[in-house]
Amino acid sequence: MSVRHALSRGLELGRSLLLVNLKPGARVAARLRVGGASVSAPQPRVFLPSRYRYYRSSLRGLAARMLASVGFRSSGGSPRNRAVFLAFGLGVGLVEQLEEDRRSTATCEEIQAVFRRKRFPSSMKTMPSGYKLHDYIIGAQIGKGSNAAVYEAAARFTPKREEEEEEEEVKPREEEEEVKPRGKGVKPREEEEEVKPREEEEEEVKEGAPSLTCSFRRFPLAIKMMWNFGAGSSSEAILSSMSQELVPAGRLALYKKGEEPLDGHFGFLPRRVSAHPNVIRVHRAFTAEVPLLPGAREEYPDVLPARLNPGGLGNNRTLFLVMKSYPGTLRQFLSGNQPSRRQRVLMLLQLLEGVQHLCSEGVAHRDLKTDNILLELDSAGCPRLVISDFGCCLSQSDCSLQLPFNSMWVSRGGNACLMAPEVSSASPGRASVIDYRKADGWAVGAVAYEIFGEQNPFYGAGGLQSRSYEETQLPPPPPAAPADVQLVIQLLLRRSPSKRPSARVAANMLHLSLWGGGRALSDLRKLSDWLLCQSAVVLLGGCSGPGGCTVEAELQRSFLSNLDLEELRTAGGFLLYGRGGGSGI
Repeated sequence: MSVRHALSRGLELGRSLLLVNLKPGARVAARLRVGGASVSAPQPRVFLPSRYRYYRSSLRGLAARMLASVGFRSSGGSPRNRAVFLAFGLGVGLVEQLEEDRRSTATCEEIQAVFRRKRFPSSMKTMPSGYKLHDYIIGAQIGKGSNAAVYEAAARFTPKREEEEEEEEVKPREEEEEVKPRGKGVKPREEEEEVKPREEEEEEVKEGAPSLTCSFRRFPLAIKMMWNFGAGSSSEAILSSMSQELVPAGRLALYKKGEEPLDGHFGFLPRRVSAHPNVIRVHRAFTAEVPLLPGAREEYPDVLPARLNPGGLGNNRTLFLVMKSYPGTLRQFLSGNQPSRRQRVLMLLQLLEGVQHLCSEGVAHRDLKTDNILLELDSAGCPRLVISDFGCCLSQSDCSLQLPFNSMWVSRGGNACLMAPEVSSASPGRASVIDYRKADGWAVGAVAYEIFGEQNPFYGAGGLQSRSYEETQLPPPPPAAPADVQLVIQLLLRRSPSKRPSARVAANMLHLSLWGGGRALSDLRKLSDWLLCQSAVVLLGGCSGPGGCTVEAELQRSFLSNLDLEELRTAGGFLLYGRGGGSGI
């Protein structure tokens, strides 16, 4: 064995040793690949001394210098020297790989730091007031669920920019009422919660402004009125029992400054998630007396209080949530439109980004379905998805997403059809817990069939049962989906959470395929260069178009602000495992 051959073997062994700690997807990919640099596991950030730079010279030149030495020429073929050369090559390989890992990790951290400092621009102006029902003009009913009704609305006041609102403190209710004049045309306090007829409201909206024929333009807000059966009529009891609805609430959503004394259903103070383009934002939350809204007696007479319906079972006060209004739900959009293949991929990617954002902040939605996903079009005509309806969510202060399951009375969540196997098959016990860390990702995998025009395999009379299905029983991935997306769907619907990728890894797989990063998976240096190029493109291109921020720009920023070398390698490993030739989207 020649010196050059021994050193090369040592280098290969050094690189292969680093594959031992790779996650399953990357390990399988490394075995399947033929030639090329192996994808290695992340290593601690080691800053190598300057003396190791000598070993970073090419092995060809190093072997040539050794062969030029008389001592090596005379005894280079002995078994002892071959072992020395093999060990030396092993060390050089380890040093090279550690240095390459250090550079790649530093690149990811620097890119992440740059984009995390950039906030996502708000899609609507914030409001200086709006903590009472009388502050809004309420229009027609636009939705109804099992626990609430949603109405279109418009503010009676002029919205302010977000920067202006953050500079001002919210005034106490007592001061506001003392300052407010009681003129001839002002209603007394006991009549403040009455709702005007819709015709008068529309005239007020049109007054002093151009005539708008679109109801969505006249009513840019939506008010969600919760149905209150057993929480009582005190504000504290209402906020405590409905605290999960406040998880997507903004910092200034509640009237009182600071945290409200909420304990929720699980004994924890609900965490409030930060703003994200794919998660609904509650701009205002307040309690008020239940009004007689349009269609109330026909649509939900039983939940009205006795003062509005003698046969009603509801309490006098309830919780109201003010949000941005969206044209429709994902289910409605898919039933009447045929989006392009790329738009469908972007919709799936948005769901994964939204789920990842919730998981990173210790929240599991537990009720993902197309009816709970709102939709609008961006300036380029691409659907923007927003996860809504957090009434069944799990929100814990410790972010563990593991719910103690010591009794059959503990709620598993809202949507039984789309419960992940580890949730639906869990059995109560003294030390039993339900792990929700990858449950929402599993639900996204099932919803992906609907996004690509197929029947959800877990719906209908003949649908599969999540607690008992086998992976071989799943229908083939939607043929309209690209190969990489089909792989993501298959991985998300794996029964075992340990074999299922996280939402972050699944999203990274689509990011790499969408933006061309899949071509650089075979070389860390190429991958780092590609990340730097993507960062420059996003920074130079900006995020805002003539009609606001585009979906693709938001997704690219979200990807770059969550860069993690280990998760990126795992995503690349899964892609290499599933690809035959490496085609993108």
